Amino acid sequence: MTLLPEAKLYIDGEIRRAAADKTYDNIGPWTGEVVGKAADASREDVIAAIVAARRAFDRTNWSADHASRFALMKKYRDLLYANRQKLVDIARYEAGSAVGAAARAQVDGALLGMDGLLECFPRVEWEEDRGIRREYGFDTHRIVTHEAVGVVGAITPWNVPLYVNIGKVVAALLAGCTVILKPAPDTPLMGAFMGELAVEAGFPPGVFNVITSADPAMAGEMLVADPRVDLISFTGSTAVGRRVMEKGAASLKRVFLELGGKSANIVLDDAPDFARTVMGGMVVFHAGQGCAYPTRLLIPKSRYQEAVKALEMGYAGFASKWGDINDPTCIMGPVISKRQLDRVMSYIEIGKQEGARLLAGGKVSTDKGGGFFVEPTCFVDVRNDMRIAQEEIFGPVLVVIAYEDDDDAVRIANESDYGLGGAVFSGDKDRAIRVAKRIRAGAIAVNGGISITGDLPFGGYKASGMGREWGREGIEEFLETKAIGVRV
Repeated sequence: MTLLPEAKLYIDGEIRRAAADKTYDNIGPWTGEVVGKAADASREDVIAAIVAARRAFDRTNWSADHASRFALMKKYRDLLYANRQKLVDIARYEAGSAVGAAARAQVDGALLGMDGLLECFPRVEWEEDRGIRREYGFDTHRIVTHEAVGVVGAITPWNVPLYVNIGKVVAALLAGCTVILKPAPDTPLMGAFMGELAVEAGFPPGVFNVITSADPAMAGEMLVADPRVDLISFTGSTAVGRRVMEKGAASLKRVFLELGGKSANIVLDDAPDFARTVMGGMVVFHAGQGCAYPTRLLIPKSRYQEAVKALEMGYAGFASKWGDINDPTCIMGPVISKRQLDRVMSYIEIGKQEGARLLAGGKVSTDKGGGFFVEPTCFVDVRNDMRIAQEEIFGPVLVVIAYEDDDDAVRIANESDYGLGGAVFSGDKDRAIRVAKRIRAGAIAVNGGISITGDLPFGGYKASGMGREWGREGIEEFLETKAIGVRV
């Protein structure tokens, strides 16, 4: 039974089907069955989107009219809010989000993020007067301007599609760029629906375009290689991010990457309500499919057994609280696809082979329907050099590592190729902040504080990427800087 409308292309201001009328099946993670159809774009469609975006940037005043862009994006924001329930339904059936997760990070988090970007927009400086400087025997009045980069290719993942789509598309549009959005094949409708709302909002033709395709690489590689595209903003795996950099080098394209993570959650020995804090580190929200999700739980050796007992209780209590598509309190559903299920299960086998102790879960759940369900899983007695502690699993798998003292905890946290997120808990706020400042990662939560919001910059160190998304900095990623000197 088809539950979702067909995802169509949005090119040059028009909603349309793909060339040759090609479509592909949109598979629902809850059932493993078809929940809709999506336009399967051809190379011809991608070129049409590039041509439209290039023309809209080069031949209209889109990039120069800051006030009109701002007003249009506020209207667009209002339309997204008005269609919140449709967005929640898409997140549920297409991305496999449980209701509790769909109503939080998937949709509400995305909408609040857009609010944050709109709040930051008035703080962007488009022109700065750098004053008069005398050199070579005469005076020069200097002006520095900031202007849109040009055409942006936004390539987004399937885990939180609306959130990432908004983070890239809205920031780039606010900056004055034109955008081609290429959603992941697994979640085409969220991007396509953004195109439909752009028509309703009255976007000028070519300013925003959406391309969906069954091929995970074709459209993205075309955007990366085409010299008419000035910047690529990519969120996804580190391996694909390296390929984006490599392919973009031929045209010296600016590349902004938000990649993988293996974030550490450090619970210090003086953390208040220790057992509850430890249980709060369970990796269950949206089945662990979050790039900044802290999936390494670091516990002091002096309280390690206490933590293990708390986790045993936590996982036992959670066993009956996940996998229900209709429960409004449920925060964990299936993983996105059979392919992802197989990947997660392969890492669970690796963990066993490496000698980690399986405390909870570890199996495919067969009693929740025909979808892609992996039990909430926890490994204890993990060493930080194990693959399950170093490689991104992107599923409901927590690894627990013991440490000696604060210095050892920081060492373990930083002994990773990644540096995206993290968390620190302590009864001493200043101690927690000192530890947080030593962690080489882009967003650290202290004592449950929120470090990832629409008005704050977000991005990674090391193999977690380059550049920043969200906040004023996220808009400025899409700007060029020009110096003008006028002889006085």
